[in-house]
Amino acid sequence: MSLLLGRTVPLSFAHRVTACRPSPVSGPAPLRAALIKLRAIPTVTHSTVRRHNPTAMPERRPFVRLPTDVYPVNYGLCLKPDLIDFTFEGKLEALVEVTQATNQIVMNCADIDIITASFSPEGGDEINATGFNYQNEDEKVTLSFPSALQKGSGALKIDFVGELNDKMKGFYRSKYTAPAGEVRYAAVTQFEATDARRAFPCWDEPAIKATFDITLIVPKDRVALSNMNVIDRKPHPEDENLVEVRFATTPVMSTYLVAFVIGEYDFVESQSSDGVTVRVYTPVGKAEQGKFALEVATKTLPFYKDYFSVPYPLPKIDLIAIADFAAGEETALLIDPKNSCSSSRQWVALVVGHELAHQWFGNLVTMEWWTHLWLNEGFASWIEYLCVDHCFPEYDIWTQFVSADYTRALDLDALDSSHPIEVNVGHPSEVDEIFDAISYSKGASVIRMLHNYIGDEDFRKGMNAYLLKFQNKNASTEDLWDCLEQASGKPIAAVMSSWTKQMGFPIIVVDQEQVRGDDRVLKISQKKFCASGPHDGEDCPSWMVPISICTSEDPKCSKLKVLLDRPETSVTLSSVGPDQWVKINPGTVGFYRIQYSSSMLESLLPGVRDLSLQPVDRLGLQNDLFSLLHKQADMQEEKNRIERVLGAISAPDLIQKVLTFALSVRHAPRILPLTVDGFAVDKMAAEVKVSEAAGRDVCSEE
Repeated sequence: MSLLLGRTVPLSFAHRVTACRPSPVSGPAPLRAALIKLRAIPTVTHSTVRRHNPTAMPERRPFVRLPTDVYPVNYGLCLKPDLIDFTFEGKLEALVEVTQATNQIVMNCADIDIITASFSPEGGDEINATGFNYQNEDEKVTLSFPSALQKGSGALKIDFVGELNDKMKGFYRSKYTAPAGEVRYAAVTQFEATDARRAFPCWDEPAIKATFDITLIVPKDRVALSNMNVIDRKPHPEDENLVEVRFATTPVMSTYLVAFVIGEYDFVESQSSDGVTVRVYTPVGKAEQGKFALEVATKTLPFYKDYFSVPYPLPKIDLIAIADFAAGEETALLIDPKNSCSSSRQWVALVVGHELAHQWFGNLVTMEWWTHLWLNEGFASWIEYLCVDHCFPEYDIWTQFVSADYTRALDLDALDSSHPIEVNVGHPSEVDEIFDAISYSKGASVIRMLHNYIGDEDFRKGMNAYLLKFQNKNASTEDLWDCLEQASGKPIAAVMSSWTKQMGFPIIVVDQEQVRGDDRVLKISQKKFCASGPHDGEDCPSWMVPISICTSEDPKCSKLKVLLDRPETSVTLSSVGPDQWVKINPGTVGFYRIQYSSSMLESLLPGVRDLSLQPVDRLGLQNDLFSLLHKQADMQEEKNRIERVLGAISAPDLIQKVLTFALSVRHAPRILPLTVDGFAVDKMAAEVKVSEAAGRDVCSEE
């Protein structure tokens, strides 16, 4: 896929970003356009959370999917945009298959006026449509014919006109300033989730896939890009100032992956080690700022090819920075080599890693319906970090994942207004409601937990089986669980359904007892964590929780792994002396908070102070403690809250330890991990909450 104009969607298979990441019609599913739109990721860690709506889900509108009596095989699409009047003319000649006789064709169509429509059965006479019935609320149009279209192949021809809108969706106009200072406009696309229908009449559902032959008629001094490579460029016979640009046939793909751009751009170009041509398109005069993204892309493609054991299927991939783009901005792709900080480079690397991941996970295999969007975006939001960690190990990027995506997701998911990761989507208008931090950041966090639970080797085997089984097709969340379950022999579907189908997460309560010399018994229980206080009631949900345990002997390695599939259990650690500490969740991988007993917290504090506990675990421990410490004017209220949430009313010494720890951390900067160039990772909730508890402003002492 290409980075279609923004986040990463190659102009080969276009993905919206963000973007992050669906098919009743048989046949292969499209890869995302090799034109990647620069769409920022959910706003938790990056700018990719399109919009987090903390309120309850809106009332569902009734919705019926398109009928299956006619479906497309190939779209022949020609578009002629007018960059002055902001309109466009279009001609569609689609090869379709009629599966049962019908005298009407129902398609998606929005903000488009159809001029003429006809159907020509293979070997038969052309039949002109006699009426166009627009169902504006459902963004559909019904083409009526005077006689029944018989079962078999045929050609559907439609002439239409539309507007280059200013809504940043569909086929729209993007304003930019030329180097001389003149304001100009480009024509660009943003089709995910359901806006291809604003550019041409189509079957705009992810499971209804087809190939695309795209031709653009554009001013001769403009760059024209689409999913595939240019195969012909010639003068327009009716206007010497225009050229016709024809692109190669795409793979089978969903309409939301289609992309095209007409504007003024410079580019830098390179090749990946496996021979894929990579270009980064930038505003005129800014080609130098595209070089870092180019470096990232050429490193990323071989990494994914090796990780998935499936090669990138297209000859090229284009990444492009669009000034006006609903899902991102130029800064997600461009880096000024003289005036940029390390955090900006890390952001660009993550964006490129996210979007290129969709070339496999989302394009090669596509979600069957928008209900499974979380999997596309959650997976890409996890593996972007895996990729960046491989390409730039000096970034210590996993610590930043914890400080951004992971902790942000915990904070949001602890609210009563949260929602499950997987939300049943009916009407397409509901799709935007799940482009949020729960889909992206909690999704990424539970995929990371799953990867750790399975192990990298079996995880890769399962991913490869999934991609090969469903390549060029559509799949559901359960299809992935089946493949991972077969590869690992573990109950993946049962474990993951407890995390994806119910909102919230548990707090793991842990106590310890030293028995028989060097044996340590841990008593572990779970209950739902709520920001508003402990969950009361008989209907308390539970999770199947993969739990890892390490000791001070080797803080980075799990000494024991257990699956907590009940409210409580006990486990025994052998060869753990009384002077050793025990920590739950090494690497801060499990998506839960931990409440340690007084003795366990006491034993852990030296590991925090002498830095033997790894940075990401110090950060996780700190964040767990502060999640129980809310900003209040009166510190006594803080104590009361800790007493209630920790259940430590009878243990005032524990309360004092927590408060002392919270207030002392601010005075011990070495406790908190630093990243490249000295940029403090604790620029997140944890440190902010520390400063709040201490009554100080974070920036005032920097």
